This record gives sequence, structure tokens and C-alpha cells, in this order.
Amino acid sequence: MKIPPALPENPKTNIMCKISSSLKSQARPFLRPEVAAWAATSGAAIAAALATAFLLSGCAAGIVPVSKLVAPETLAASQSLGAVPSNAAWPADQWWLRYHDPELDTLMNQALAGSPTLALAEARLARANAVAGYARAQAAPGFSAAASSERGKFTENYIYPPPLGGSTFTTDTALINFNWDLDFWGKNRAAIAQARSQAHASEADLAAARLALTTSVARAWFQMQRLALLEDVTQASIQQREEILTLTRQRVAAGLDTRVELRQAESELPQARVDLAQLEESMNLARHQIAALLGAGPDAALNLPRPRAQASQTIALPASIPANLLGRRPDLVAARWRVEAADHQILRAKAEYYPDINLVASVGLISLGNSSLLHKGSENTAFGPALTLPLFSSSLDANLRIADADYDAAVEQYNAVLIDSLRDVADQIASQQALETQAQQQQQAVTTIEDAYSLALQRYKAGLGNYLTVLTAETAVLQQRRISAQLSARALDLDVELVRALGGGYDSGAPAIAQR
Repeated sequence: MKIPPALPENPKTNIMCKISSSLKSQARPFLRPEVAAWAATSGAAIAAALATAFLLSGCAAGIVPVSKLVAPETLAASQSLGAVPSNAAWPADQWWLRYHDPELDTLMNQALAGSPTLALAEARLARANAVAGYARAQAAPGFSAAASSERGKFTENYIYPPPLGGSTFTTDTALINFNWDLDFWGKNRAAIAQARSQAHASEADLAAARLALTTSVARAWFQMQRLALLEDVTQASIQQREEILTLTRQRVAAGLDTRVELRQAESELPQARVDLAQLEESMNLARHQIAALLGAGPDAALNLPRPRAQASQTIALPASIPANLLGRRPDLVAARWRVEAADHQILRAKAEYYPDINLVASVGLISLGNSSLLHKGSENTAFGPALTLPLFSSSLDANLRIADADYDAAVEQYNAVLIDSLRDVADQIASQQALETQAQQQQQAVTTIEDAYSLALQRYKAGLGNYLTVLTAETAVLQQRRISAQLSARALDLDVELVRALGGGYDSGAPAIAQR
């Protein structure tokens, strides 16, 4: 995807452009073959008109955008991204299939079919394509038909001789008109290219909306899975604390414990029930979020089954992240297309400084009195060029400055998205590496605390310990299981986030933009 070269700069003085013998050599590259042939046979009158047009037309002020595209290879990221396996691949288009959860697959299909957000992006793409079609239509030759019948008095003090002057007649016309903008300087071609680039940007925006939708559905689904695991642990904790409270009451009655231990045991049970109520609230909110992502009402997700997703393998980090990310992240691709659209806007603004030359023609019938319209001699034909000369360039200068500013803004937006994209990938890698260390340490903690619980249970069965010690050890086990559930859910969430950071299987297949 290469930005077209800019039009040759037109030198400018304080009064007018310097017109010299180089004018002919500057104009020739922009002439289409059929236009060149027509110009060669049009005679001295048209040549004189063109020369006058150049003398009177405005000239580009020679403004040059200041922003430059950041080259991905200049952004140091090798250490943050770490070593990359040679066989690592980018995420697949339907990346969620790797979780082997049929219910998640169903939710994805429903979301892609019914999401208003996705429908909005599709509508914007349709509009961008329509704008591109309109730009193409504006550059094509146009035909129109017109017919009229007017009755009026001809003035005596004009070109109409008696008996026309001072008399009232009916004037009938029936004409077919032709208009073709010859587009000597590429204004229409730049407009078409700009609209086409904007359409490509909208297409990438649609892919970005699809990626945001699918990753949001997956994260909400995995949030439900995390909450379900925590509910299991909390239910077990409530049951365990009820047993501790019963045992403590027995020990107080036997004089083995005081009311201090009893009050402590009584306070822990309500807290566990509060935790369960909070989890149920979060679960309902997650269901409502999924229903909204599906484009449905909140009741649509009330009866969803328990999530049981499990990744078959962790997403590996592909090679050449900085360079290949340019075509893999839809938001980055959209920003890149908008840079190209802004460049075409500059070309279009520069072409406005040159005279607009249209080829116009009409053929039809004109007569005084409707009775003679179809008679011989009513034929009327006209053919010739029409020139529009931009005599004063203040508004054109302002328009060019706007185009230059838009280009700078598009470039800086692209640069910001590129830098943030690399930061996003590096963040996910750093979080996954940290989570891997946490998971290893957590596994050791779970093993240790379960061994302690097993020993306490064996001592109780052998009559060497009391049941309160067993329940206390079990409390520690439940706490560690809660942490393990959080880490397990965090692993799935980070997996989805890495998929999103890598573009979710999107591949534009477009080369990078050339530096302006």
C-alpha cells in the first residue's frame, strides 16, 4: 500500500506564479492520452485559454507536512518480547475454538450475528463504500436531459429585433447535455483514491469491532467460570465454618473453650455468606454483560450452563512482532489507511490551485412556438471547453493547510497506535511470565497446605488431635484453592488478551506505507 507521489510543487511569489517554458513539461505527465489528442487539435483559441488560465490561477504555497511515520524497526522491543520459538504462529481467525467449549462457540456465533456494535461498524463500512462509489461517479462523464416550455415577452431594448422585441412567444427546448471534467491535474483521481482509502480504513474498523466483540464475550465467559469456581470454594467454606461453629459450641459447653473463641467462630460464618452473596451479584452482572454483547435482553443469559473452558495450548508469541504487527492489528491497519487517505487529500488540495477544465456539449431542439419544435431547422448543438479559474488563493491556501494538518494528525495517530500496540503485546507477555511464576509458587503452597491438612486429619483419626485443628487446616486449604481458582481464571483471561493484542487472526495482507 504505497502513497501516490505528490504533484510537482508550483513555485510562488508574492504576486503570481512564475510561468515559464517549464509549464509544458510539468503539465504533460498529467494529461490522459485522449485529452492530449483533443488538446493537440483544438486550435489556438483553446491553447490561449489554457495559457490565460495558468496566468490567472492560484498556486500552491509549498506547505510540507512535518510529521513522519515511525518505522517499527526503530522501536526497541526485542528484550521485552523475549525469545520467540521459530515455529510459533499467529492466532487463528476463530481462535476461541481452541478452548473446546461448545457453549462458548454458540455464544460467539450469536454475538457475531446480533451485536448492534458490529452492525454499526458494518453500516459505516457500507457508507464508506458508497462515498467511494460517489467519488468515482463524479469523475465519470455525465449525461442529463432537459425539456421546458416557457411563455414570455422579449424585451425591445436588447438583441431581439422586431417583430421579436416587444412580442410574447412560447420558447420550447428539448436538450441532452454532456459534461466531462477532464481532470488534468488529478483532483478527481485523488478524491477517488482518498475515498477508497477511507473505505479500507472502515473495513479494518469492522475487523477491530469484531475482535473487540469476540474478546469481550470470551472474557465475560471466563469471568463466569472464575466466579463459579469461587462459589464452589465459598460454599465449602460456609459448610466448614458451620462445622467449626458447632464444634466450638460443644467445646464451650464442655469447658474446653471460652466465649471469645465462640464469638470468633460466630463472626466468620456471616462473612462467608456475604462473600457468597457478592459472588452471586457478580455472576448476575456477568450474565447481563454477555446478554448485552449478544444484542439481547438480560434474560437471555440467565440460564447459561456452567463454563468449562480449557485452553488446549497457550498462544505462542510469533516471530517478527514489530514488523508483522502492522498487518495483524486491525486498529493499526485502519490508522495506516487513514494516513494514505490524508495524503490523497493533500494531492486533491494542491490540484485545486490549477484551472478546472470541463468538456461540455449539448444537442437537441429549440424553437419559438411549440408547433415548430419538431420541424427541420430546430436542431441545436453546442460543444467546447469550460474553464474555472481560481483567481485568488487565500481559501485554497487555507484548504491546503487543513489537508497538511490532517495528514500530520493521521501520522501521529498511526504512530501512537503503533507504539501502544507494541506496549500492549509486551504487557501481556510480562503478565503471562509473572503469572507462570505465581502458578509455580502457588502449586507448592497448595501441596504444602494439603499435606498439613492430611496430617491433622490423620492425628484426629488416631485420637492424637482435636477436630478443631482439622477444620483450621481445612480453612487454609480452601483459601489456597481460592487463590488457585483466581490464577487459573487469570491465565485464561491473559490468553484472550494476548490474542487481542496480536490482532485475533486478522491479516490485512497489505504492505507498509512508504514514507512521505
